[in-house]
Amino acid sequence: MSGNRKLLYNITLSAIFLALALVLPFLNLQIPEISSILCLMHIPVILCGFICGWPYGLIVGFTAPLLRSELFGMPPLFPTALSMAFELATYGFASAIFYKIFPKKKGFIYLSLIIAMLIGRAVWGLSMFACFGLDYSKFGINAFLTGAFVKAIPGIILQIVLIPGLIMIYDKIKDKSKEEHNGKRKK
Repeated sequence: MSGNRKLLYNITLSAIFLALALVLPFLNLQIPEISSILCLMHIPVILCGFICGWPYGLIVGFTAPLLRSELFGMPPLFPTALSMAFELATYGFASAIFYKIFPKKKGFIYLSLIIAMLIGRAVWGLSMFACFGLDYSKFGINAFLTGAFVKAIPGIILQIVLIPGLIMIYDKIKDKSKEEHNGKRKK
C-alpha cells in the first residue's frame, strides 16, 4: 500500500474507531456503574492502536472520552473523562508499541494487550490522584485498586477474550490481501 493510501486507510479506520468509542457505551444504557464495569469505550481505542499504530491510537484514545463527555454528558468531564483521556491515550499508544516490538504470534498479542492495560490503568490512577490535588485521602491506593481492577474485572475479561481474536482475524485478512495483491502483480 502506498504512503498516501495507507495514511487515508489509517485515518478512515481511526474515525470508525472513534465513532465506535462514542456509541458503544450506549450499550450500557447510560448507567455509569455498568459503564465502569464493562469498559466498552476501551475496546475500539485498543483496536485502533493495534491496527493503525501508536499516533492514531493515542489521538483516538485521548479524544474519545473528552468528546463523549462534551456531546453526551457522560462520562463527567472532571475528573472522569479527563483521567480517562490519559488512560485511553496510553492504551492506544502502548498496544501499538508493544504489538510492533513483539513477534507477530498469538501469545504476544495477549502480552501486548495485558501490558497496555496495566500501564493504562496506572496512568488512570496517577491522573485521578493528580485531579484530586495529590490528596491521598480523596484518591488513595484502595480507590485505585477498586476502580482500576476490582470493578473492571468483567471489562478486563471482555477485552482479553475479544481483542486478541479480532486482531488475529484482522491479521489473517491483511495477510491474505497481501498475498492476493502480490499474486496479481506477478501476472
